[in-house]
Amino acid sequence: MATDKPMQLGMIGLGRMGANLVRRLMRDGHSCVVSDVNADAVAELAGEGATGADSLPDFVAKLDRPRALWLMLPAAIVDSLLDQLEPLLEPGDIVIDGGNSYYRDDITRARRLAAKSLHYVDCGTSGGVWGLERGYCLMIGGEDEVVAHLDPLFKTIAPGEGSAEPTPSRTRTDGTAPLGYLHCGPNGAGHFVKMVHNGVEYGMMAAIAEGLAVIKRANAGNSRQEVDAETTPLRDPWAYQYDIDVAEVAEVWRRGSVVGSWLVDLIADAFARSPSLDAFAGRVSDSGEGRWTVLAAVDEGVPVPVITTSLYERFESRQAGEFTDKILSAMRSEFGGHAEKKG
Repeated sequence: MATDKPMQLGMIGLGRMGANLVRRLMRDGHSCVVSDVNADAVAELAGEGATGADSLPDFVAKLDRPRALWLMLPAAIVDSLLDQLEPLLEPGDIVIDGGNSYYRDDITRARRLAAKSLHYVDCGTSGGVWGLERGYCLMIGGEDEVVAHLDPLFKTIAPGEGSAEPTPSRTRTDGTAPLGYLHCGPNGAGHFVKMVHNGVEYGMMAAIAEGLAVIKRANAGNSRQEVDAETTPLRDPWAYQYDIDVAEVAEVWRRGSVVGSWLVDLIADAFARSPSLDAFAGRVSDSGEGRWTVLAAVDEGVPVPVITTSLYERFESRQAGEFTDKILSAMRSEFGGHAEKKG
């Protein structure tokens, strides 16, 4: 059903999420002006009904005042883009950062733009490439009046009330959280909540991965065991002789299990496409949110051992601990009196 309050939005950054945000908005009756360094991405969306722009001045000129501009960009280039945009904007215009910026940067940017009577909204956006159909969970920070003005856009982008079963004990009847979007507070609050959301995601992903790895190794008792002074023997090989299909475990966990989740859905699909996960290198990046969550926890004095450990596991996946391992190996070898020499 089309929105009863159609608005215009400008989108800069037409990667998978940015492009699908535009598509979702246009499906509901909003109009969009689009810009990207990739001219083909602009042309593709223009062919679907958006208004394409071939430069930032052209982009700004095609937006009605007060303009609403959504940036869907890597956090590292937001400031440089704002440097180019700011002289083109006029008082009352609104810049929305829908990427994963550090919330402290949001506070600084909002103050900077406010000096020119421009508004800034930070909008943590979760939904990935599946958000076009499922909708995107939005965590929003900004001035009350500005966020309220943008409400029709957020309402369209979010999943809507039917996306989850009603919370049984919830008695509150106001607010937008049941619709999948929330004004969390002033500038920075949206990205603060999204930052912690991603830190939690780190921990959940690590727990799922570690659990499935334990199941994968449940046949350790069927393997020939190393017998030497450096290897702790498997005490009861007879207790570890299960050849369990890990892909099928992931599949069954999707149905009725308390650990069933979108993350389990993703790994089940990955197993279906690559049964031995040979298509994946085992390198896990971190775009910053996990680090920032740990830093905030330290500042607040809140213990977050699971999130912290999951962050370190990501470092380890990139061999960031290789030199540490060499030091440990050297100490152990020297302690044992038989230094290992390579080559």
